[in-house]
Amino acid sequence: MQPAPPVPPAPDDAATPAPTGPAAGRTRTGASRGGPGSTRRERRDRWEWRARVRADPKKHRVYRVVVACVGVFLILLGAATGWLPGPGGIPLVLAGLAVLASEFAWAHRLLKRARIAVRRFTHWAARQPLWLRLTGSGAAIACALGGAWLFLVVVGPPAVLPAEAVAFLGRIPGVDP
Repeated sequence: MQPAPPVPPAPDDAATPAPTGPAAGRTRTGASRGGPGSTRRERRDRWEWRARVRADPKKHRVYRVVVACVGVFLILLGAATGWLPGPGGIPLVLAGLAVLASEFAWAHRLLKRARIAVRRFTHWAARQPLWLRLTGSGAAIACALGGAWLFLVVVGPPAVLPAEAVAFLGRIPGVDP
């Protein structure tokens, strides 16, 4: 296998013609303002305090550890509460991933993939007929109510609820207050 031929140097700015048309006066590109073409180091921080933290290596190391701990805590909390009825699991995991993505490139890429997957699913679901969307919504609601009922059957009503709520839940078949 032969090595790849050397890449010729990029032409200097003097050799390139000046732009004409509507974009002639613009000098900023997507990469220069922190857009999709820029690298992570080229992007400017939105908050001044974070730029000051990143300027000091010791503070930046401590900051990264704190961000990692908070992000992992949220992800573990999401995993721990995911089986409970109500919101908890997926939103907390995504919040933890967003916290990690503020400082770690791998988490930023993973969060971007998750956003793309959600967007694709949303567009797919919007193209489905109304009867299928209603059936899917009904099935999701039935699963949530079934999960809540199963939780109450196995664990029982939480002790923090008022006596009236416990008495109401005690009327549900299989739930012992």
